[in-house]
Order: sequence, then structure tokens, then C-alpha cells
Amino acid sequence: MAEFVVSTVVEKLTNWITEEALLLKGVGDKVEQLRDGLQWMQSFLKDADAEQEKNERLRNWVSQIREVALDVEDVIETYIAEAASHSSWNIAAKLINLYWAGKKIGKIQSRVQNISSQKEHFGITGTTREGHEGTSASPNERLRWWRQTSPNIEEDDLVGQIKDTEALLTQLSTMEPRRRVVSIVGMGGLGKTTLAKKLYNHSDLKKQFDCRAFVYVSKDYRRRDTLQEIIVAVNPDCIIEDLKKLQEEELVLKLHQFLQEKRYLVVLDDIWEIKVWDSLQSAFPSGKMGSKVMLTTRNKEVTLYADAMSEPLEPRFLTQDESFELFCKKAFPGMNEMPSELENLGRQMWAKCSGLPLTVVVLGGLLSTKRKTAEEWTRVLQNINWLLSYNDRVSAVLALSYNDLPFHLKSCFLYLGIFPEDSSISKRKLIHLWVAEGFLPQQGEEVAEGVAENCLNELIDRCMVQVGISLGRVKTIRMHDLLRDFSVLKGNEECFLEVYSGHKIESPTTPQRTKSRRLAIHVEDNRYVFLKPYAPYLRSLQFFKIGHAEIGFIYKEFKLLRVLDGVPAQSRALDAVGNLIQLRYLGLVSRSDFKYARSLKSRARFTFELPRSIGKLKNLLILKLENCIPDVIWKMKNLRHLFLSGTNPMNLRLDTLSNLRTLKNLGSGRWIEDGGLVKLTNLQRLKIVGLKEANLNSVFSNIKGLHCLESLSPEFRENELFPPPLRLSHFEHLLKLHLDGKIVKLPALHEFPPNLIKLRLLNSYLDQDSMRKLRRLPNLQMLLLGAYSCNWKKLVCSRGFPQLHILHIEDIPNLKLIVKESAMKKLLDLKLSRCPGVSIEFLGDRYLENLHVLDC
Repeated sequence: MAEFVVSTVVEKLTNWITEEALLLKGVGDKVEQLRDGLQWMQSFLKDADAEQEKNERLRNWVSQIREVALDVEDVIETYIAEAASHSSWNIAAKLINLYWAGKKIGKIQSRVQNISSQKEHFGITGTTREGHEGTSASPNERLRWWRQTSPNIEEDDLVGQIKDTEALLTQLSTMEPRRRVVSIVGMGGLGKTTLAKKLYNHSDLKKQFDCRAFVYVSKDYRRRDTLQEIIVAVNPDCIIEDLKKLQEEELVLKLHQFLQEKRYLVVLDDIWEIKVWDSLQSAFPSGKMGSKVMLTTRNKEVTLYADAMSEPLEPRFLTQDESFELFCKKAFPGMNEMPSELENLGRQMWAKCSGLPLTVVVLGGLLSTKRKTAEEWTRVLQNINWLLSYNDRVSAVLALSYNDLPFHLKSCFLYLGIFPEDSSISKRKLIHLWVAEGFLPQQGEEVAEGVAENCLNELIDRCMVQVGISLGRVKTIRMHDLLRDFSVLKGNEECFLEVYSGHKIESPTTPQRTKSRRLAIHVEDNRYVFLKPYAPYLRSLQFFKIGHAEIGFIYKEFKLLRVLDGVPAQSRALDAVGNLIQLRYLGLVSRSDFKYARSLKSRARFTFELPRSIGKLKNLLILKLENCIPDVIWKMKNLRHLFLSGTNPMNLRLDTLSNLRTLKNLGSGRWIEDGGLVKLTNLQRLKIVGLKEANLNSVFSNIKGLHCLESLSPEFRENELFPPPLRLSHFEHLLKLHLDGKIVKLPALHEFPPNLIKLRLLNSYLDQDSMRKLRRLPNLQMLLLGAYSCNWKKLVCSRGFPQLHILHIEDIPNLKLIVKESAMKKLLDLKLSRCPGVSIEFLGDRYLENLHVLDC
């Protein structure tokens, strides 16, 4: 992470030197020297960030570099903020501002020189991979020792893996003419190695294969060592000294020739990168029919690359009962049951493990050494997060995954610690926050949101986060509690983030450090004065809960904020919001009575117009409001995403917002006819509310030229109708359509958007004949039927829906759903929510594993 901080600051220094070349005369040399010094340090930090785990002197040195870089960033951004907020300054005032910035830079330059000399003093040179006398083992070295010294796993030590074992046993037993790769993928601590060892030692597989090898590859992969270990395992008669004389390619050839006429099983445990597989695969011939290579990895990309035809298995988390069983085996070895007076405390503790086998084993092992009393177990419960986070084995597993991330992904991962424990995190909101923070690498012409989505997908592939809700594409993600605790702990150490959860900042080891760049408030508080020391440093402030205390000082003092979210809209202090000219993301929330007001008319009673000073926020990228907004939004020409409440005035000027990608919940009105819609040429998602029948043709005619538009949601006023004929065939680029309002006549098949993949209907009052039209849509993958979407009580799907993967039905009571064998052949997910009296019948041999019936 220090490398990321320094590289960001070097880039800002370079830009500053370029943009202020004339004004920097006199201090320009100091600024350039500082930049060059930081660039030199940056080249060293590439290795040092990971190596500092085992070298305390190096860790302190890296911390000093990070602090200097953060101080430089403060000087630059404070200068820019001051200059921007006083744009009317004359040249003399600008020079005075620059003079003070230069003085600060000069002092920092002296610190950089001092830190450089300390590097020589401590004998830190280049990289530290060879280690130093007296240093502790790295996370990977500790993990390697645990894996290699652990005995063969007995079957009764495993819990909850019967189906996984059977599935893998079937794959490994299949006789195929070519060598196949069988993969186990998942986050660290999920039990991949344990499962692989169980299969490796399975009696049936021992008989099936002529020779076998189990090799731990690890993050510190050495090709020669791995090849030698495999050769020795499959051919115990070979002489190790002879192997050491061979070149690596000769070892590959020797192994290939030996396996050529054998049916073999080779397990490569803990592969991290595709290039590792590339360097080994030529050593594994097809061999006899049925030969297999089994991989365990934390990266899904590795499994798909090694064998695209083989479906990787991802072990699931343990259930509560399975956690209890495994916990008891470790905490009470040799005993048949847990003492009743400890059971409640035990359940609270293993619930904290969230089904991760490693943490259950570690916790059980810890308690096996403690007195079996309620008092002793209560002490463990009170410190359980700290105990699990700082257990050597647990922290080594997590640190390996973290250290393997590129530095921009480390920022993305640590950022997840901002969200409360067990949060369902919106993918779209997370991407918007990442973009606003500005720590994503630019990749050619690809827009920032695309880069952010790629980063999220990589974290998913690396099993660092879990998919929550997925409707064809990821909608929400979740984070295992242990990984979330790790991100908060690491984020605090790096001055990256802090979490306020009541009386203290959420960190088990470090005191409150006001230089943190990001702060998340997770509890209501009557006073927020403790925030004031953060003012010169904070870039992101997010309230997940907020009390009624005065927060007006935020708008006056926190001038470097880029992200401000969750603050109340009903506040006179908002008059000063225009001071926060660095803001990229602003999210204002309303009182709860606003959120529960159902109609636009009743909502309007709880809203008021925001101050015109909001128009000063010209750097804003994302704006989320539940208020009326004055007609100054046209000044925010960088705005990309605008989320409103539906109560806004209908004469907003929008024609300057050519960068806008999302426009949600804006009321229909004159702004459409005045050219506000037709000029939003980059718009991708549009939701207009409060439509009348007379408005619809105007909306459709104005969006014909919006060739980026992928999602359209027209929402009609109550008692208003979608006018027939509803012709949408010319919207070839439209993928998602949400129709809210009564539809007199559904469009004919040829009148729908030809590439439509998602359709949501609400308050449509469709007749039975409409389903016959919908089932013929050739590309429809998702169909969502909401309240009052249909007028029938019996829905028979006899054929059609050739591409439908997901069908969700909500708020339709007493529905009888019949799915015949010939219908919805590709259906993967059927969900019914709040449908009392529902009945479902599958005819023929149809069976659906992902059937969810909720609140029915």
C-alpha cells in the first residue's frame, strides 16, 4: 500500500510542476528533488511492502515513507483547494499561497533526505528477500511449514464435505483418454488443502493410480524444487543428487518420460498464478487413460486456464451444526459432548467464524488449552475478533492473499472495510465510490466504471469477496467477517481508513490516528466533535447511521473531502456545502418519514430546496439526493450519475451534462421538450417518474439518438395508461426495460426492442394473452413480475422463453404457477417473494435446484 500512496503522490507532484511552472519559480527545484526522491523510494517499495511483514526495521522505514507521502499530498491538495476556492485572487495572493506551500515542501524534502540516510544506516538494500538475522518468518514461510509438517488428514477430522468429496471422487475416477485437470478453488481457510489430502489418501484412488504425488507449490514458487519433489514422489528409486545435476528443462523431460506410460495423480496444492501452470504443464503427458492433475487455488482464472472443460469445485462454508461438530472435535478431544453450561457461549463464538473451517479449528484448538469454565470462555468471547485476527495461522493465510494483490487492488480490498459487518454491498454504489476516490488505473479509452468492474471481478475470482445477489450480473457482494476485520486492521495500520463504532475507533492494536484518509461512522452519536482533528487529512466521510447532532462544521472545515455520504438533507448547515469544492461523491439522505411516504405528493411535504451553493461543486461525479435541487445542476459538467427523489422541479436545465451516464427518478416535464434529454448523448440508464400519457411520445422521440442507452424505466402516474400502440422496436441498443403503469395492450413481438434481455413489469394489469407474447421474446433472460403486473391467478408456462434464466415474481397473492416440461428450458433461478397462497407445479421431469420461496 505504501507503494500506491507514493506513486499517487509522485503523479500529483509531476502534474503540479507542469501546471504551476511559472508560479513555482524559486521552489521548483525543491519540488522536483522531492519528486525524484519519492520516485527512487517507489522503486524500492515494490518489494518492501510484502517483505515488511517479517522485518520490523523495514516496517518502520516504510511507515516513515508513507507518512511523508501523505504529508506531501496534503500540501498539494490544500494549495489546489485554496486556489480553487479563491479563483478571484490576484497574482500576489497566489504567490503568497504558493510561498507557504513551498516552505512546507522544503521541510518535507529534509525529512526525505533523512529517511534515505536511515535506509543506509539500517543496511536495507534493494530487496529483502534473503531475509535478515533475527527476523521472523514471512506469512508464506509459516504457512509452508504448517502444510508440510501436518500429518495425513483422517476422514473423521473433516466435517460437511460429503457432497464435495463425492463430486471430486467422481471426477478423479472418470476414465478419459487425455489427461484432465480437476480443481478446487476458494478463499484461504476454506479447507481446499484438507479436502485435497483426503482425496489423495482415499483407498480407492490409491488403487486406481500407478503413481501419485502431492506437492505444495505456494506463493514462493520455485520451478526446480517443485519438479524435483514430484519426481521423487512418483519414482522413489531416483537419486536426488542426480536430479540436482540436471537443468530445469531436463527435469521436465525426465518427468514427462516417466509418466508417459503411467496412470498418475499429481496434486499441486496452492497455485497462485497462471504462469506457474504454464511452466509445469508440459511435464504432464496424457499418460494412461484416466490420468489426472488436481489443483487447489484461490484464483478462479487459474482453474479455467488449466482446463476450460473442467468445472472447478468451490467448497461451501460450514453450517451452524457443522461448525458446532468441528468445534467440539477440536475443543473437547476425546469427549462426546460439550458441557451444557458452555454451550451458549460456544455457539456465540463459532458464529463469529461465519462457517470458515480454519477459524473454527483455530478457535477450538485455542479453547482446548483453556479452563472449561464460563468465566474463562466469556473472556475469550470478549476478545474473539482480536484473537482470530492475530492468530499466526489465520493471519498468515489472509496476509498471503492480500500481499498477492496489485497495489490498486489492495486499495479496492481495504475500502470494503468501510462497510459494516455482514453488509450486503451494492456493486453499483461500490464502483461509484471507487471511481470518486480516484485510485483506479486508467486503461486506454476504457471508462472508469469499466475498470472498477474489472477490479471487482478480479477480487471475486481471487475469492476475496463473495457474490451476494446476482441477476445475470453481480448486483451485490458480501465479505467474510474475518476478511472484513483484516481489511479494517490493515487499513488502520496504513492510515487508509478508520471505523467509528461507538466509544472507540475500531482497531485492536493502534490508537486513534487522525491522519487516516477515510472514516466510516457506524453508530449514532450525540456529538461529532471528535471528527474535528481529522479535518486537514480526511478525504472520505461516510455515515451509515447519524444522530441529530450538529455537523455544520464539516462543510466549513473538511475542505479536502472527495466523498461525503449519508449526511442529512434537512439541515441549515447545507448552505455551506459549496465550500467542499473537491467533492466527487455527495449522498444526502432524508428523514425516515420521507422514505415511508409512498406518493410523490406526500413525499413533497418532507422536502425542501437545496442551497444554490451546491452549484459550486464542479468536480462532482456522483450526486444522490432526496430533496429538491435548485436549477444550478447544469454547472456540474463532470457529473456522471444523478439520483433524485422524484419530487424535483420539472424545469431543470440538463443540456450541458454530456458526461451523464445515469439519470434516475427525475419527474417528467418541460426539460424534455427543451432539449435536456436529447443532449445527454452518453446516457446509459434512464428512469423518468410521474409520466402522463401525453409525455410518452416526447420521451421516446428524444431518446432515439441516445445510442448508449441500455436501460429505460418509464414510470406512470397513478391512473395514467401506457398509450397504445407501444412501439419500441427501433431501440436496438436497449437491453433492459422496466414498465411501471397500466398497459392497455402489450406490444407485438416485432415491436419490442430486438436485443431485450431483461424485462420488469409493475402495475401493468396484463391479461392472460400477454404471457403468450412474452414467451416468444427470443433473447429474454430475466423476467420480473411485480405487484399488479398481471390480472390472472393461474400462470401456465407450456412452451417458449427459450433463453430465460431467471424468473422472479413478487407481491402476487394466490398465484398458481405451472411449468411444463417444454417451457423455460434454460431456467436456472425461480424466486417468489411475498406471494401468499402461491402454489408451484413442475410437470414432466423438470427439477429446479435454485427455487426460492420467501415470505409466502
